[in-house]
Amino acid sequence: EENGHQDKRLKSDADEEDAEDQNKKSPKRKIVLLMAYSGKGYHGMQRNVGSSQFKTIEDDLVSALVQSGCIPENHGEDMKKMSFQRCARTDKGVSAAGQIVSLKVRLIDDILEKINNHLPSHIRILGLKRVTGGFNSKNKCDARTYSYMLPTFAFAHKDHDVQEELYRLDRETLERVNKLLACYKGTHNFHNFTSQKGPRDPSAKRYIMEMYCGEPFVRENMEFSVIKVKGQSFMMHQIRKMIGLVIAIVKGYAAESIMERSWGEEKVDVPKAPGLGLVLEKVHFEKYNRRFGNDGLHEPLEWTEEEEKIAVFKEQYIYPTIINTEREEKSMANWLNTLPIHDFNSSAVEMQTNNKNSKRSSDLEGSDGCGDDSD
Repeated sequence: EENGHQDKRLKSDADEEDAEDQNKKSPKRKIVLLMAYSGKGYHGMQRNVGSSQFKTIEDDLVSALVQSGCIPENHGEDMKKMSFQRCARTDKGVSAAGQIVSLKVRLIDDILEKINNHLPSHIRILGLKRVTGGFNSKNKCDARTYSYMLPTFAFAHKDHDVQEELYRLDRETLERVNKLLACYKGTHNFHNFTSQKGPRDPSAKRYIMEMYCGEPFVRENMEFSVIKVKGQSFMMHQIRKMIGLVIAIVKGYAAESIMERSWGEEKVDVPKAPGLGLVLEKVHFEKYNRRFGNDGLHEPLEWTEEEEKIAVFKEQYIYPTIINTEREEKSMANWLNTLPIHDFNSSAVEMQTNNKNSKRSSDLEGSDGCGDDSD
């Protein structure tokens, strides 16, 4: 009997040693992971270590990396140890189809399958590539493309009595929406499209490469459309405010001249569209690809082979979440009802007075913590 116990003990010790040997044999390498997730129910992408009450996408990701054996447990507690960096800090409730994170991991066998086994089905790792040792997904990113899916009744004029499910966007309104969205192209001072940035803060200037609204389509009897925007980088709430202002103009609450005013120095009241429809579609690494993509050691950071998996994930997890949440919670419809309380004509002095008065009478709404993107 004693010998039997000893044999068992020796066997378990040997197993542990094998696992340790396996880990030693699996070298740590800098990689990027292509991630897709539905952000509903999460307080954004970025992990808040020590704060368990607000669950983030990174909480689930780090847990899966530890459980699959890609990173040691202490790296999960201190993410700097694995040189972790996300490309964009998606906001509360925001989804992603092409988020990229860079980190050092042990390149174990069947790594993607093992990580995904420890993730919920609405978070998937769809691809992995080796990158240079000094690669940082946030700093090396040249541009980011977001989409914003919204019900088209958002563009119905305020003076028209609209039945949400029956509304269909006409050609003339779509053309007007696109004319306004195109005004954002180029470099502008977006200090009015985020919080805590003054008009003279150089970081409030952002470069927008393209912005347009696609053809409408019907899902579950409701018509939707998708706005695409590609920019170098975006500040907290910037995209939602860019879209919110265009909706306010098209609906007849604000004059077109407010766009020019919003890029000037005065404070302008810019409404923030709901976070629900916002999706990080793609991140771009053009400079990195030119320099390292064909050096014989590294692959370009392009994901053509994964495009089908991305499309399937969106159809399965992202679009149904947006459509069903819109139908059940009416986030766009409820937000549209708040547009009349915005003051689109006040001067900065009048607004400051109004703000002081409203601060006295009620607590102002707080921020939800994470930015739409890197800052």
